[in-house]
Amino acid sequence: MTGEAEQLQRTPAGTPPPAAPVETWRPLVLVEGADGADDRLAALRADPGVTVTDRLDRQREELRKLRPACPPELLEEPPRWVYYPWRRTAVRLLGPQGFRRLRLDRNRNKITLEEQEQLQTRSIGVVGLSVGHAIAHTLALEGLCGHLALADFDHLELSNLNRIPATVLDLDIHKAVIAARRVAELDPYLDVSVWTEGIGTGNLDAFCEGLDILVEECDSLDVKLMVREAARRHRLPVLMETSDRGLLDVERFDLDPTRQVFHGLLDGVSAEQLRGLSTRAKAPYALRLLEADGLSARMAASMAEIDETVTTWPQLGGDVTLGAATIAAAVRRTVREPGLASGRQRIDLDEALGGIAEPDPPKHLVDVRVEREPLPDDPLTALAHAAHLAPSGGNAQPWRFVLDGERLRLHREPRASVTMDVAHRGSYLALGAALANARIAASAAGVLGEARVLPDPGDPDLAATLELGRGTDLDLAGLHDAMLTRHTNRQPGTPTALDPSDRTALAEAAEREGCGLRLLDEADTITRCAELLAESDRLRYLSPWLHAEMMREVRWPGHDDLARGIDVRTLELDATELAKLDVARRGDVMRHLADWDAGTALGEVTRDRVGTSSAVAAVTIRGDDPASYVRGGAAVERVWIAAEQAGLAVQPVSPIFLYATNEDERAELVPDRFLDPLTAVARRLRALLALEEDEQFALLLRLSHAPAATTPSGRRPFSEVIERTGVVELAT
Repeated sequence: MTGEAEQLQRTPAGTPPPAAPVETWRPLVLVEGADGADDRLAALRADPGVTVTDRLDRQREELRKLRPACPPELLEEPPRWVYYPWRRTAVRLLGPQGFRRLRLDRNRNKITLEEQEQLQTRSIGVVGLSVGHAIAHTLALEGLCGHLALADFDHLELSNLNRIPATVLDLDIHKAVIAARRVAELDPYLDVSVWTEGIGTGNLDAFCEGLDILVEECDSLDVKLMVREAARRHRLPVLMETSDRGLLDVERFDLDPTRQVFHGLLDGVSAEQLRGLSTRAKAPYALRLLEADGLSARMAASMAEIDETVTTWPQLGGDVTLGAATIAAAVRRTVREPGLASGRQRIDLDEALGGIAEPDPPKHLVDVRVEREPLPDDPLTALAHAAHLAPSGGNAQPWRFVLDGERLRLHREPRASVTMDVAHRGSYLALGAALANARIAASAAGVLGEARVLPDPGDPDLAATLELGRGTDLDLAGLHDAMLTRHTNRQPGTPTALDPSDRTALAEAAEREGCGLRLLDEADTITRCAELLAESDRLRYLSPWLHAEMMREVRWPGHDDLARGIDVRTLELDATELAKLDVARRGDVMRHLADWDAGTALGEVTRDRVGTSSAVAAVTIRGDDPASYVRGGAAVERVWIAAEQAGLAVQPVSPIFLYATNEDERAELVPDRFLDPLTAVARRLRALLALEEDEQFALLLRLSHAPAATTPSGRRPFSEVIERTGVVELAT
């Protein structure tokens, strides 16, 4: 490069640059505005035989569009002119940092930015540029190193063109030069050194100096041994891909410099014994290395025909290309967990294609009807039936009812609890809603008695009792029909303002149960709330145990029992959102997003739904004991019914921290690295709703003007949740 630059600098403007020598492989890189660069560029532009290409504006536009946005120093980096003498072409490019960022952007996130930065520090040597040409180009293509050392002694022949991606215009040019040129045309900033004399005892140690990985793809068995012995001295990992049946060979001399070369398969054989052997004479050793039993039948048969009907062992271009991809994958594995171990692996495409099969059919949304059990004729049994219609987190229905001649007892079912149900507060909330339903039904039947909420030291799972009497409450009785039809509606809404009278009715519904109501109904605060709830959803997806529990809740009609959990149809997702859910169900995908602290799109549905709301209502309680949450559940049910009576669609929204009232409880919900973001979201949401210090969330309700829900939630058979222990008679 220096020599060519000096020649151009001495050349008067308008004088054609000299023709490129046949072994030239380095491009000339000129920084605009640098000393002498303008004169050199003028000489290039003046030559009618030089093609000048300038598409810098398009490159800068692409760079500006990248996400996340590039830092200013990349956008302002001075561009370069790159002259390729063997092509007689000059092209204007982004500077090295911007060029690399833009060229490799589509690697993400199969290769993360952090991994790219690690790989850019690697120096990789490739010995043997027949198979090695494809490997070197693939390593450069993926940006897997910052320096390539290419070694070969031979020139391209026509018989090489079945596996080397060169052209007839490259015949008789050095193989290493051809590979280096191709890499330079891909990335002129990648540091490449070429060893045209090949590798031998005189330069092997110098070649290994400074390398991080050595890829060996030469034909000479003696050189193969010498390369490994040198790699062992320099503590370098050696990778080799043998194209038959996709054999990848890994020797981690960097981790264990005492291990035998070639895994001991040539134990007792020296490089001197292998030097100068004919192709036929190499065959026994090659069979030991490749393991005769592991060869493909066609390769093994061909080995018997060397020097008879074939000149040497066969190789296919497609197999060589697969080998390049395999080596690239192995290099990537060196910067990931789990790392790359010594050993060998066959990646046999013929064998894989022999197992070709039809894919499993997709899970379609089967049109399964969800039937609600009819209202019992017996008015007292109808009390428990009404309680069974209450809402519960994840539609877990965490209850068991006992009805005798004097009372209805509401018990918590411990097995229904999940991680987010901190201290079973969500279960107690659901039982409070069930108690509200039972009181409404008892008022309508004229058998309302006293309701008692916790505790009962003799029965720790008992949440509440409703005594049977002769009373009624006209206000409660008036909610009966609405209570029977209450449901969740997750349809997107239209952000229409609430009527002032509806705001008053919602607040009064909460107050009648001794609870509070905080309402967000301005566009700005709803948007801020949507962002916070979306972030909570993101953290829920990225926390392994919460993700697993959430996916167990989602039920697919025609495939899963719909008696519990969330029927996927009730999520009211469109085709695109359903497709995203299919991906979001995968724990391995979530682990990657968690590692990258990414996944903003995971909260997209919540962000969009809440953003189309008319209001977000927070039912609040004072205290964090079970009895407070039972009362909070009753208030939630009253507010929900009042909202539906006002023509509003209601969707409960449960941020992760809903029932965690302090830092220690939040720490049990998510991995340590997500605790601070979760705490920040919790504090910001409390501040947005202006909650007082002793005020806790009972539940958040999204209120909207929306189309009718398409599918009702399922319910466990009533017979599973009811127990009768005495004769129940109506008082006359």
